[in-house]
Amino acid sequence: MSQPPRPPARPVVRSHHGDDFVDDFAWMSDKHSPEFLDHLAAENAYTAGRTAHLDALRKELYSDILARTRQTDLTVPDFVRHSDGSTWWYYSRSVEGLDYSVHCRLAGDDPDRIPDVTEAPTDEQVVLDENELAEGQSYFALGMCDVSPDGTRLAWSEDLSGDERYRLRVIDLATRTDLPAPDVAVAGGGCWCGDDRLVYLTMDNAWRPDRVWLHTLGTDDPDVLLRHEPDERFWLGVDESRDRTRVVLAAESKQSGEYRLLDAADPASGARLVTPRREGLEYSVEVGTDALYVVHNLDAPEFQLSSAPFTASGIDDWRTVVPQRPGVRVLGVHAYADYLVLSSRRDGLPLIEVLTRTADGGWGDPTPLTFDEPLYSAGAYSADDPATDRIRLMHESLVSPRRLDEYRLDTGARRTLKQTEVLDHPTRGRYDPTAYVQRREWATAPDGTRIPLSIVHRADIVPDGTAPALLYGYGAYEHALTPWFSIPRLSLLDRGFVWAIAHVRGGGELGRGWYEQGRLLAKPNTFSDFVACARHLAATGWTSPDALVAQGGSAGGLTMGAAVNLAPDAFRAVHADVPFVDALTTILNPELPLTVTEWEEWGDPLHDPEVYRCMKGYTPYENVRPVRYPSVLATTSLNDTRVEVTEPAKWVAQLRRTVIADETRPILLRTELVAGHGGVSGRYQAWRDLAFELAWIIDQVQPQPR
Repeated sequence: MSQPPRPPARPVVRSHHGDDFVDDFAWMSDKHSPEFLDHLAAENAYTAGRTAHLDALRKELYSDILARTRQTDLTVPDFVRHSDGSTWWYYSRSVEGLDYSVHCRLAGDDPDRIPDVTEAPTDEQVVLDENELAEGQSYFALGMCDVSPDGTRLAWSEDLSGDERYRLRVIDLATRTDLPAPDVAVAGGGCWCGDDRLVYLTMDNAWRPDRVWLHTLGTDDPDVLLRHEPDERFWLGVDESRDRTRVVLAAESKQSGEYRLLDAADPASGARLVTPRREGLEYSVEVGTDALYVVHNLDAPEFQLSSAPFTASGIDDWRTVVPQRPGVRVLGVHAYADYLVLSSRRDGLPLIEVLTRTADGGWGDPTPLTFDEPLYSAGAYSADDPATDRIRLMHESLVSPRRLDEYRLDTGARRTLKQTEVLDHPTRGRYDPTAYVQRREWATAPDGTRIPLSIVHRADIVPDGTAPALLYGYGAYEHALTPWFSIPRLSLLDRGFVWAIAHVRGGGELGRGWYEQGRLLAKPNTFSDFVACARHLAATGWTSPDALVAQGGSAGGLTMGAAVNLAPDAFRAVHADVPFVDALTTILNPELPLTVTEWEEWGDPLHDPEVYRCMKGYTPYENVRPVRYPSVLATTSLNDTRVEVTEPAKWVAQLRRTVIADETRPILLRTELVAGHGGVSGRYQAWRDLAFELAWIIDQVQPQPR
C-alpha cells in the first residue's frame, strides 16, 4: 500500500463544563467492529510496505540479540522448606528454540550447597512446562504459579489472549492429575491459605480486582467471599506472609490503603483489620516473627517504618523503627527473625539497608549496602525462611549485566551466584563494559527545576553534535526508571548512539515530592521536563534535534505525544508504545476499564472543571498542531485492556490529517492482533518485534538504502 489509510470522519460532539470537542474518530471505540478491524489490517499493511526496505537490518538486529543471549540458561536455585518437612531446590530453565520457561525442582537438604543443575539431573522434577501449555496457542502468559505449603500441589493460572483475565488450575505434583478449581475468570494474583485452600481474586467489568474468594480443595462447598471492595477507586490484592501462617488482604488506591490479616489455619474466624482506611494514609504491612512492620506516610511524606503488635487495633499502636529521613523515600521492608532489610530510594538510586536485632530485642541503626558504580539498579529478593541469615541481591547498570549475589546478614560477606552472560558477537567480539561510559547529567526545566538524566554511550563518542541519540521517558505513578542493562541496546550503542533516560517529574526517582510535582494539576511538568532533557542533549553536543529519537510506552506514550505537541522541532522521530494518547476521552468515561481508579493519578475531569481544562491542555489527541512533526511509530495490541487500541489508532488518524505532510517523516501504526499491554508473549517473537522497532529507530537517523 503506497498511500496511508484515511479513515472516515464521523463527528461526535463531546460536551463537558461548557466546552465542546468534536471527535471525528469516536467510532473507533468499537474495537471489534469489522470496519475497525479492517482499518487496523490496512494500517499494518501500510506499515509493512513503508518498512520493507528494513528487512535485512531487522534480520541483522534479531541475529545480534540471538548471538549475544544465552538461550539455554537457568535461574539460580532457591531452597524451600515445606510444612511436611520436605526440602527442595526450585529453579527455572530456558531452552534454545523454546519460547517459555520450564519450572523445575530438585530434592536437597543442605541450604549451603546450591546444586549444579546445568545438565538436568535424573531426579529433577518438572513442576510446570510453559511450552507444553502454550503449544497451539497464539498467546500465553502465566499468572499465578505457587506450590502449596506442603509441597504437594501447584496452583497456576493462564491468560490465552492478553486481556489479563486468567483461568485458574490446580494439579497434584505427584500424579500430575488436575484437581477441581474455580471455573471463573480470575485476576493474575492469588495464594495458598494452608495446604488445601486457595485465595483468588475476580474482577468487575472495569477489570478492577474487586472480590477475594476462598476455595477449599476436595469439597463441593461454594467458594466463600472473603472481601468485596465497592469503592471503585480501590483494587484488591492478596499475598501470604513469609511463614505462610497468614494471608494478607490489601485494598489500595493511588493515595490510600487498608490491610487485613487472615489466619491461614482458621480462615472462618475472619480477616482482622490492621487499621482502617483514611484519606491520604498509605501503608503496607509485612508480617514479622515478633510483630507487624508497617511502611507508611503518617506524618511522613517520604514514608517511615513502624512496628505494631499482632493485636494492634490502629495507628495508636504503631511504634517508630526508622523515622522519615531527608532525601530518603522508604519503599518497603523484608522482616526476618534477627534482621530487617529496608528498601528505599535516595538521590535517584536504590538504597538497601540492613537493621540487626539488638540484645534488648530492639533494632540497630540502618546499615547501607554499597554498590561499586555511580548509576545502577539494585534490589533485595525476599527469602522464604523467616530465620534466614542470608538474602540475595540483584545489581545491574547501564554497562554492567545483571548480577545476583548472596549477602550474609550476619557477617556482611557477599558472593556472586550468577551474572547474566553477554556472549561473544560473531563480528564485534567480546562484550567489554569499559568500552562504554555511563554518566549523570542535569537538564533545567522551564521553572528552574533540575531534571536528572542517565546517559550511556561508547567511550569514543564525543559531544560534537553528530551522534544519533535515543531519549527514553515515562513519568507517572511514582515509578522510578533506575538504570538497567540491555543486550538489545548494544546494537544501538555499537552503531554510535547515545542512549539516555529522562527522569522526569511524575516518576519517583527523587522521592514522593518528585511524583507530586508531576501528577494531577501539575502533570504538565512531566512533558516540559522531557522536552528540557531533549534540549539539553542537543545543547551539550550529545546529539542534534535531527538525530534524536524519543521513546516511551503506556503512560510514557502520553509523555511522548504531549512532548511532541509542545516541541515537534526537538525530535526527529518518536516511538510511542501502547500510548495513552487519548487520555481525556478515557478518563471522562467511568465505564472503561480502570478509569475510576485512575482519577487519583490524573484527576477527575468528569466532575472537576479545573482538571478538565488541565487535561484538555495536554492530552495528545486533542492538541495536534498543523506544523511539521517528527516521524511517528505507534505500536499497540488489540487485546490491551490498560490502554485500548482505540487510542493510538485515533491519534495516528488525527496526526495524518493535521500535521504538515512530509514524505520523509511517515506516521505509522502497527498492531499486534493477539497480544496485551506487554505485547506478544513468546520471547522469540518479542525479540523479532524489538528488532522491528530498533530497525525503524536506526533508519530515522541513519537512513538505510531502499
